Amino acid sequence: MDNNLNDIFSALADPTRRAVIERLTTGPAPVSELHLGHDMAMPSFLKHLGKLESAGLIHTAKAGRVRTVHLEAAPIARAVDWLTHHRTLWEGRLDRLSALAEHLEKEPKDG
Repeated sequence: MDNNLNDIFSALADPTRRAVIERLTTGPAPVSELHLGHDMAMPSFLKHLGKLESAGLIHTAKAGRVRTVHLEAAPIARAVDWLTHHRTLWEGRLDRLSALAEHLEKEPKDG
């Protein structure tokens, strides 16, 4: 797995950061709105946003005194592609294992 995917999955490993991503799926939001409902100081919350931004999952834009956070779809699509590839790979392996187990159960037993 390349470093960018490592950064993406590391950023998504935290429930606060996943909640921010979930909220941003409905559209951009000011930092102050995203902070609501999270029981932590603003500097701690900003560290979470920094982790998401360094992973490329979000970007921010400042207009006047308001900093708005936007979701970046491309890194999420890369993570989904990776997960889909591995899901397909493992489903195939598990199907073959299941077929082998069924075959072995049907074989006559020496006894």
